[in-house]
Amino acid sequence: MRLVLARARPGAAVRRPRPGVRPPALLGVSVSRSTVLRLVDALPDPEVAAPRVVGVDEYATRKGRHYGTVLVDIETRRPIDLLPDREASSLAAWLADRPGIEVICRDRAPFFAEGASAGAPQAVQVADRWHLWHNLSEAAERAVAQHRSCLGALVPAAPGPEPEPALEEEPPGSPWPTGHRFADRIWARHAAVHALLEAGHSRRSIQRQLGMTWRTVKQLADAAAPEELFTGQWQNRPSVLDDYKPYLDDRWNEGVTNAWKLWEEIVPLGYKGSYQRVRAYLHKKRTSPRPVTARQPSPRTVSRWILSRPETLTEPEQLHLKTVRTHCPELDALTRHVRSFAVMLTERRGERLPDWLDAVRQDDLPSLHTLAAGIDRDLAAVVAGLTLPWSSGAVEGHVNRIKMLKRQMFGRAGFALLRKRVLLA
Repeated sequence: MRLVLARARPGAAVRRPRPGVRPPALLGVSVSRSTVLRLVDALPDPEVAAPRVVGVDEYATRKGRHYGTVLVDIETRRPIDLLPDREASSLAAWLADRPGIEVICRDRAPFFAEGASAGAPQAVQVADRWHLWHNLSEAAERAVAQHRSCLGALVPAAPGPEPEPALEEEPPGSPWPTGHRFADRIWARHAAVHALLEAGHSRRSIQRQLGMTWRTVKQLADAAAPEELFTGQWQNRPSVLDDYKPYLDDRWNEGVTNAWKLWEEIVPLGYKGSYQRVRAYLHKKRTSPRPVTARQPSPRTVSRWILSRPETLTEPEQLHLKTVRTHCPELDALTRHVRSFAVMLTERRGERLPDWLDAVRQDDLPSLHTLAAGIDRDLAAVVAGLTLPWSSGAVEGHVNRIKMLKRQMFGRAGFALLRKRVLLA
């Protein structure tokens, strides 16, 4: 059948065929999208041999709300089936129909463990090694964060403040330092007025000579010392915040810089002033120049040093890690446990796991204790994961492929079409 393309009028929108109609149109076949979907849905599932090693994982049909289950033949690395949910009962029913399964590769999700135990009790369950290392890395980062104070050993001591230059000698009792423009102006005017008075000039004559008002001349002449005129807004008057400034300074040094939070903290202590006064005081501290000092590394950075192979660390990183281990016995123990687990993981020494768990419980590392408790609940699968060569890597690849297919269909197709596209590709 020949395709006839109508010439569009100038300025008219060209209507393009729907995605399901394009492939048949290229072959010269006129068919609707509904027919294409019906024909795809009628295709039989591919015939596959009975699997012996199966990998199982979840995929999101709507992230955070609805998940399904993908099953992969680990030996052929091809998908076998998709389930519309991730319930243990659905997985158990699927496994019960295939009694020849010998090994099940999975993550440590409880619903997969329950489904595998119920549907294939004869199969060996293998916990995925990547998930085990990921769980250990999260526990290690939490442990480093709990001992954040030990990381201060990597920051060199800040140099002492430089001595301030000596100020010029100023009149005793002056509330202003020498060099302040308001103080200098008053001192100069006061000296000029009193010099003319001592020379015998009248106040009217001084007013004309200096170009001042009568009131200004009178104030300067009546003041025996210029400091008597330092009143009003120029004077450093006491503030209702003065009694609370030491507390604000201590909290600022502890890292609390939010003006509203600090205002809420000092109100129960008796502060009667406004929030704007606290904000203005902290604004001066925030905008004042501060010496540049070295920052201590973050817990994530230190945990990366601990989780990396020692030979891959740079020389400064090795020195920093050594310093941290010297100043913190807990982080030293954490490093030893992580590296011994890495040896078990890479050399497949799963028989060492019970001894490793006993060693972890001897140290004060709550985050590793939580990890050890979770491993105890799934001990057989974890030992198998650290011993057998099987893993869930192929399953993770198909989960990423399912994400791509979902984006191609823009979420408009249901589970049936998604299952066909995964299995028939």
